Amino acid sequence: MAKSLIEKPPFNFTNALFEKKFLDLDYLNKYKEIDEKGRYLYWSDFKYRVKNGDDVKKAWFAVKFARLSKIKKTLLLNKNNEPFNFCVPDTLDAKLFKITNLANLGIVPHNSIKEKYLISSLIIEEAISSSQLEGASTTRKIAKEMLSSNKKPRNEDEQMILNNYILMKEITKYKDEDLTIDLILHLHKIATDNLFSNGNIAGEFRKSNKIVIADNDGNILHQPPNFKELSQRLQKLCDFANTNHSAEDGTLFIHPVIKAIILHFMIGYEHPFADGNGRTARALFYWFMLKSGFDYFEYISISKLLKASPKKYSLSYLYSEIDDNDLTYFISYQIEIILKAINELIEYLQRKSTEFEEIEYILNNTKWSKKLNFVQKDIIKKAIKNPGKIFTSLEIASKYNISPTTARKYLAQLAQYKLLANFKDGKTIAFIAPASLQDMLSY
Repeated sequence: MAKSLIEKPPFNFTNALFEKKFLDLDYLNKYKEIDEKGRYLYWSDFKYRVKNGDDVKKAWFAVKFARLSKIKKTLLLNKNNEPFNFCVPDTLDAKLFKITNLANLGIVPHNSIKEKYLISSLIIEEAISSSQLEGASTTRKIAKEMLSSNKKPRNEDEQMILNNYILMKEITKYKDEDLTIDLILHLHKIATDNLFSNGNIAGEFRKSNKIVIADNDGNILHQPPNFKELSQRLQKLCDFANTNHSAEDGTLFIHPVIKAIILHFMIGYEHPFADGNGRTARALFYWFMLKSGFDYFEYISISKLLKASPKKYSLSYLYSEIDDNDLTYFISYQIEIILKAINELIEYLQRKSTEFEEIEYILNNTKWSKKLNFVQKDIIKKAIKNPGKIFTSLEIASKYNISPTTARKYLAQLAQYKLLANFKDGKTIAFIAPASLQDMLSY
């Protein structure tokens, strides 16, 4: 068997702590839980960043000792009944503050119809990205067309994307509920409905221990816990999720963002299903974020960024499992992803707002200015950018969360004003963006 790509730390820290083999006060003063750039490094990265002339093992011992002083133990256990733990360095604390502060400021105004429509397509983004992260090969263009037009999926890849879209909308219904095993099974059923890869049965736990996570050389990286223990272990996870970790009653304080990330990690670790574990894990992350008052996370896609670097995503899991059940590796990586996703959302909203202001400026000088509502103006914006684009009432109803009847009315009015052209497509009346639309609005 080929050598594993994951290099383990050079010694067991607990044993080294009792033996005091690598204990050196100078090193304890020099090395902290993070490096000079604020990074929480795993051994394989850390060993190349030790100061010139220093003993690498003594330096690693000092880092581990500093982490031990800030450790928080959860009641969640690995398969050897050892607790998972984490710590929150100051740099991580600062990032958590930023995420929380943005929630308090309100990235997405709750009562703004305009903002609601500007971000409507972002739910579709997470559905597509989460599926592609799990191997779906359908293009974004085809996937978006399927979801916005309510077309039936033609294959398993499209079915996975449709399931994820339904899943993202479904979790909002349960954000005020406690976590239960039934809810986990329900979310998994939606995620994997009509999908049968790896012998998966939607909404049911795996019934064997044959599932392993391996590298490209066949080395086993992770063997999930025994399937016979799943009900008991997931009940503990539900208890963890439902416990108030605000520290107001003397319990352990866990920031809600960290708690959501731990839920994400634990579903991946337990691997309770034959397939769909990643999608279910990310759904639970979103569920807890919404439950904790981070409403704007309904419109943030973490899977898009995780998909851009799947190896780092996998390594963050493995580092946490290999290095004394230290969840901080996974937490740190996920928080970086979250901050990038938030920045993408802000940039997206700014860009869409600018685009809409430009079309409003154009329309303000026309006879249609006061006749069109926001949805119609947004349709005109898309029509100008995409001459020849076809609009249907089902697509508009889905995108703007209005009834097909209302959507048909809006489109018919635009055709009446000659801003769109209508034609019959089978039994359906469709509407097309004329190539001369930009010129028409300039007169």
